[in-house]
Amino acid sequence: MKSGQGFLLVFSITSMSSLHELNDLREQLVNLKDDPNVPIVLVGNKSDLEQDRQVSRADAFAVSQNWGNVPYYEASARRRANVNEVFVDVCRQIIAAQDARARNADDRRRRRQDGGDDRGRRRKSRKKRTGQCVIL
Repeated sequence: MKSGQGFLLVFSITSMSSLHELNDLREQLVNLKDDPNVPIVLVGNKSDLEQDRQVSRADAFAVSQNWGNVPYYEASARRRANVNEVFVDVCRQIIAAQDARARNADDRRRRRQDGGDDRGRRRKSRKKRTGQCVIL
């Protein structure tokens, strides 16, 4: 979780307890990342088992709204319904977060240059991290 950039929080629509367990997991993520806007997608899996549904769409959507309007999808691994879409969505969020951080860093750099706030100190430039995508 510490090195992750985006997260798919998946529960079974046939188990209300699986949805409730995600609340603690999300809180851990937010606390660990120290960011309430960490890229998250909420996924209700097993949408092919509609007859066994215990979590209504309205209940799951209410959780997604409570978490700050995180996207909510219903998916079926068996039928591969919405599987690609959830990964695309979390990747878009990750890219948007990286772009926002880069813009903020550029703004801070410009303010230091314009205002002379640098005081002769230079920061070492960080090498761009090239990592692997890890799916747990």
